[in-house]
Amino acid sequence: EVQLVESGGGLVQAGGSLRLSCAASGLTDDDYAIAWFRQAPGKQREGVSCINLDDLNTNYADSVKGRFTITSDNAKTTVYLQMNALAPEDTAVYYCAADPIWPCTLRYDSVYDNWGQGTQVTVSS
Repeated sequence: EVQLVESGGGLVQAGGSLRLSCAASGLTDDDYAIAWFRQAPGKQREGVSCINLDDLNTNYADSVKGRFTITSDNAKTTVYLQMNALAPEDTAVYYCAADPIWPCTLRYDSVYDNWGQGTQVTVSS
């Protein structure tokens, strides 16, 4: 059973940084894609960034390109989302998701069968 646990959220001022972590267990091999999605109040869930663990292929939403960086640790059990230059519009609950797909996608959250519980990110102006 795949389990995903997010951490690292919090309250930060605009322009600040946070690093989110997604600890994954139960992955049967490293051909999984791990994605970060976010959902702000009253808005649809949107894809933020994703990575394929086997070849480290990455993808970013236009709104975060140049500000966010997704990486994985050497053991490929934890995926990080480094978020810099945060803005109030980045405020949302951030979720990580996993599925054995390639390439990873941000377009359809329904392709991911495994989800974490989410971590709140709040950016004050």
